Amino acid sequence: MKKTILLFFSFLAACTTLPTSSEYLLRGDGYFKDGNPQKALESYNRALELNPDNLEGYASRGSVYFFTGDYDRAEADFLRVLKGNPYQVDAYTAYASTLAAKGDFENALTVLNLALKLDPRKPEIFFSRGGVYFMLGQYKEAIIDYTSVINLAPAAEVFNARGVVYEKMGKSDLAQKDFEEAKSGQMPEKLNVYSMID
Repeated sequence: MKKTILLFFSFLAACTTLPTSSEYLLRGDGYFKDGNPQKALESYNRALELNPDNLEGYASRGSVYFFTGDYDRAEADFLRVLKGNPYQVDAYTAYASTLAAKGDFENALTVLNLALKLDPRKPEIFFSRGGVYFMLGQYKEAIIDYTSVINLAPAAEVFNARGVVYEKMGKSDLAQKDFEEAKSGQMPEKLNVYSMID
């Protein structure tokens, strides 16, 4: 009897030290931020093994796939998030970025327009859509979107992006003004494009 009780308590102690799905997600986030995508993927995969319904796990893993250039897997993970929660605005933005990276600009634009219907004040959506408009050669629309971002959350990379568009339009004076503003140090360097990772 004592042996059975001792084994039971040993089992309980072992169970309390096993990492949970959420703990693996946190580990993965740490690895990803530290620049170790392979370890991040291992952690996210383990988190999803423990909880296959963890949408945050798919979003995080999709982000790693995106940043490592595995766009098909990134797309599958972002679609899984959207299937589970069709109101996840960040997943729409990430999915659209994946489509754009694959050269599917028209569908990326459609997805970003859906995201804007859900949250018309999210600067990341305008920033992504501005990039898609730029790739499509729709420079006026790109300027409008980048200006929307600057009005919502100015960042140096947004001024630089708008400056590049102005250059393409032959407006060198406006481009130079944006490049100088980007160097001013009066704002964050980057816009937090994939906020669901942080």
